[in-house]
Amino acid sequence: MKRSRHDRPAATVRAGRFLVALLALGVAWLAGPAYADPYRVLVVMSYEENNPWVREIAEGVRAGLGKEAEITFFYMNTKADPANGPKRAAEAHALFQKLRPHGVITADDDAQSMFVLPYLRDKVNIPIMFNGVNADPEKHGFPTSNISGVLERAHVEESLAFALQMFPDLRRVCFLTNDVAPGRSLRAQVERERSRYPVAAGTFFMRSSLKELTAISQPLMSECGALFVDSLEGMLDDSGVALNNAQIMRVLRGLFPRPIIAGNAYQVEQGAWFAVVKTGQEQGQLSAEMLLAAMRGRPVSQIPIQQNTRGLRIINASAMEKNGVKLRPELIRGARVVSEKN
Repeated sequence: MKRSRHDRPAATVRAGRFLVALLALGVAWLAGPAYADPYRVLVVMSYEENNPWVREIAEGVRAGLGKEAEITFFYMNTKADPANGPKRAAEAHALFQKLRPHGVITADDDAQSMFVLPYLRDKVNIPIMFNGVNADPEKHGFPTSNISGVLERAHVEESLAFALQMFPDLRRVCFLTNDVAPGRSLRAQVERERSRYPVAAGTFFMRSSLKELTAISQPLMSECGALFVDSLEGMLDDSGVALNNAQIMRVLRGLFPRPIIAGNAYQVEQGAWFAVVKTGQEQGQLSAEMLLAAMRGRPVSQIPIQQNTRGLRIINASAMEKNGVKLRPELIRGARVVSEKN
């Protein structure tokens, strides 16, 4: 059938639209993809994958890098197996050489002393950002032309002020950590700050085993109105097995029935009474954002070392109830209230 004159304009319009679509596709093909490949980032964690602090940092790193990077995590396991830390650091370096990342994030002090210092510092040019570092940065030789990051400092003063709000008669707080580098760094921090604490800072106990821990039960009860704890993981049981925080906390609560203050959220969830905690999410995200800026071209010399600042008040409702402590509404307001995880 012969088409009418009324059909021809429609056909012409359809043909024209088809030609425009083809031209658009051709332009898009010539222009190439509208996005760049993601950065390759290696994250070396000092501790084991199931460590709650490591999980916090990993969550922050993922939030900071978003879809901009393909992230490979490596765990040195130095809390559970400190003797093999150097061996694991060598394995991390082998992975680094294979992966050839655009940037590196290293978490906590062991990753700096065992991995960054012997294998990366002054040997590579890619940006490296640390987090969770308790020591003074100069101890690790930071910053350098390609290394910056985030220092970790416990919110001790804020935690003691919170404790005094809950227990106005509190006069002396002691401290307890494992005899490890983060514990020694916390002790140095307490020595620097103790003159401004709202209560007296008592004995700083550093113990490496449950046997040593149980031996101080009498001084704990005679000297300490409350106890601030951090970095307990890795204390050894009677068989020489390294214990996690939850296991040590169960023993500690039997030795010390008074208020236990912690440095980390997971420690409150595992038995401490309350805290103003630092978070791995804050440090992980901040170090990731700093690395992303460097990988995009900002000189590391223009990315200064920072320090965690955001404290989170957290209360263990289970511990408070067990010990007959009634919380005033103003203390709960703005705090995160958790139930104990057994």
